[in-house]
Amino acid sequence: MAVLVCWLLVVFDGYDLIVYGTVQSSLISETGWGLNRATAGTIGSMAFVGMMIGAIFAGRMADSWGRRRTILGCAIVFSIFTILCAFAPSAPVFGALRLLAGIGLGGLVPSANALVAELVTAKWRSTVATLMMSGVPIGGSIAALVGIQLIPAFGWQSMFLVAVLALLIVVPLGLKYLPETLAPVSGTASKDHAVKEPSGFKSLLRAPYLGVSVLFALATIATLFAWYGLGTWLPNLMQLAGYNLGSALTFALALNLGAVAGSVITAWAGTRFGPIPTAIAAAAVAAGALVVLVTGPPVTVVYLMLVLAGVGTHGTQCLIIAAVASHYPAHLRGTALGWALGTGRIGAVAAPQVGGLLLAAGLGVNSNFLAFAGAAAIAAVLLAAVGLKLKSKTSTPHSLTGASNV
Repeated sequence: MAVLVCWLLVVFDGYDLIVYGTVQSSLISETGWGLNRATAGTIGSMAFVGMMIGAIFAGRMADSWGRRRTILGCAIVFSIFTILCAFAPSAPVFGALRLLAGIGLGGLVPSANALVAELVTAKWRSTVATLMMSGVPIGGSIAALVGIQLIPAFGWQSMFLVAVLALLIVVPLGLKYLPETLAPVSGTASKDHAVKEPSGFKSLLRAPYLGVSVLFALATIATLFAWYGLGTWLPNLMQLAGYNLGSALTFALALNLGAVAGSVITAWAGTRFGPIPTAIAAAAVAAGALVVLVTGPPVTVVYLMLVLAGVGTHGTQCLIIAAVASHYPAHLRGTALGWALGTGRIGAVAAPQVGGLLLAAGLGVNSNFLAFAGAAAIAAVLLAAVGLKLKSKTSTPHSLTGASNV
């Protein structure tokens, strides 16, 4: 039940994050806030700025104060501020509320993954961590499906009111079923192996973890640039390409359903072949699919390529999380997840901005697809470097746990 509750919270995390992409066109055309594509991109980045703050500090708090307290606190924060977005009177207020919601959104995922990693055996840790992240695109899929019905009938504001369900249903379930856990403190034997190292960023960013921690962060930056760039801009890009809102949201649904499938496929493949080799392949698939979109293929091929882009971009991110959860000891797990996801939000912050600036500069829809394809290709290269780094550490006494799986 604890794993299920964490997954449901990740679903709402995904909904509350992706919902901005579904209402972006309405905010530009209907609110009278004077938004254009560049400023809409800036507002889209605000949630990711908050997520960067939340991911870095919540991962550390989860290691120090306990997973349960941090998870529920983050869920309450992102739900309340998402609901308040429906009542925003202006673009600056809306952006500020998205930033505050982002703090909770960013803090939830590393905290929930750290808790779930402690509740399952080491054998299933990578698989469950990957499946947990299926909640993000499922939430995004729900946002697209709900948007097709709610936005024409009740306006863009109704999309943010859906977050009240998390407060009324899932948070109470969390209060009942989530156990309180703390990672072993300095001098205490870990569940995985005995360690006498302090937790925190100082341990994470020094030998033997420094090199791989930096590579994980850079790979996450590139991956999140591609994934959240598509999540933020795809409906608008497809409208600019000549499709109506309903069709544009259907394309967004294809992307998110691909990401859901990617969570399942990469969970299996990551266990079978190792998370890092599978992540390299997933990132390469995403890059190739996005390049095909630039050629202007038939609509059926567009759907297929968006599904593959979803499989590749989100699948890569799932596998990075699985690798981090598997390769760091328990006393550093929450901090390591927070570090990778927190610094990775730099890519998520930049993507909406870059997408908007490319469009504002008149470079067209394809410029966005090429930018996101390039990011996915860079992620594949960085993950190859991670694989080499972990292999070189396999024989050292303090190598990251689980590196032999890569």
